Amino acid sequence: MTAAIVIPARYGSTRLEGKPLRDIAGIPMISWVAQNCMKSKARRVIVVTDDQRIFDECVKIEGLEVTLSDPNIPSGTDRVAKVAQYLKDDIIINVQGDEPFIDPDLINQLIDDFERSDALMNTASVEIDEVTAQNPNVVKVVKDSEGYGLYFSRSPIPYYRDSDVPKRYFKHIGIYGYRRGFLKVFTGLTPGFLEQAEKLEQLRVLENGYKIRVIDTSYNGIAVDTEDDLILANKYAKGLLNG
Repeated sequence: MTAAIVIPARYGSTRLEGKPLRDIAGIPMISWVAQNCMKSKARRVIVVTDDQRIFDECVKIEGLEVTLSDPNIPSGTDRVAKVAQYLKDDIIINVQGDEPFIDPDLINQLIDDFERSDALMNTASVEIDEVTAQNPNVVKVVKDSEGYGLYFSRSPIPYYRDSDVPKRYFKHIGIYGYRRGFLKVFTGLTPGFLEQAEKLEQLRVLENGYKIRVIDTSYNGIAVDTEDDLILANKYAKGLLNG
């Protein structure tokens, strides 16, 4: 069983234009993402982008593969699926291009999970505090007793009716693993009401009756969506480099 990582990296962003090329401690963000992915057990790492500038930056990284895609492809998952149709790997890991500090061990956990289970798709979550759970930009997840996702939401879930019940919230980490055949199934599904309401692609899977395994992790990285996130990422990166 082999695995490939595909990193969708789109130049346009409503909140942070040119995000993959934004500087983090003197290094473009896409380079941070790719270099960390290349430390995992995946057989190959491929960046798929709609922009020549991102392409040109990626070809500087030895061992990294990069390809240009149609800018009109509607989502990152669709971009990953377009690449996956040319791959022979059993497992496709979708790492978001705005996760500069993605943990290679977490990637390995997702790959290992496919070898131990019959899951079609998996992802990860980490426990967070109540204050963080109130942020709609932080996606929360609740799981069943077997570790499969029941629901993902921008709202703090579950709702605690009684104040004396200890509160626990879990943040969804934006990384996805797919069995290659299921990735094609997923992109062929029609977006439903819940996905359109929350603007969360993974809800399409649940709405159509499929399951997503959610792996527990201690990794709680910085997803860079705004200028404030970029400032935080720079502080964190400088600590790593000086550390």
